[in-house]
Amino acid sequence: MIYDEFDTGIIGRLTLVADEQGLRHIEFESARHPILIDETWRRDASFFEDIKRQLRAYFNGHIRCFDLPLAPSGTPFQQRVWRALQTIPYGTTVSYRWVAEKIGNPNAVRAVGGANARNPIPIIVPCHRVIGSNGTLTGFGGGLMVKQCLLDLEKANLRSKCGCAMVPDSYIDQASCAAHG
Repeated sequence: MIYDEFDTGIIGRLTLVADEQGLRHIEFESARHPILIDETWRRDASFFEDIKRQLRAYFNGHIRCFDLPLAPSGTPFQQRVWRALQTIPYGTTVSYRWVAEKIGNPNAVRAVGGANARNPIPIIVPCHRVIGSNGTLTGFGGGLMVKQCLLDLEKANLRSKCGCAMVPDSYIDQASCAAHG
């Protein structure tokens, strides 16, 4: 495994972990159960240049989605949930029920919550966009303040990009990621 750190300038330092297959983990500085860097891992800043470039662009409001090789480890169910999370439009929020319905299992709301909590690549696989059905923020590996910060960042970027004073919470960007770079 290869690792490095990235300072977001907004939500603190992230630990990035990858191998030749792709990005495997993003760990928040504030994680309750931080990833343990194994002595066999090597630190290599150059390996993460593209990932850092895209993260920097995200935090600066220049991109809305990522184009990176991802290699998260998880069960087939978790993988389905994580793929569904990647379809949530930038700047919007959905409920756990929405994700459960998206994967074709509307009764799996709690299991979706568990898979969401085990997402090893937050931000890029945007688990922060999932909230409770009553509109409240629910658990997040980086903490609820970080989750709120990420949601606020996306909404602010939508407002500035469209020139609107207010973008309603129900706004859904139907255009493809490619159109918004």
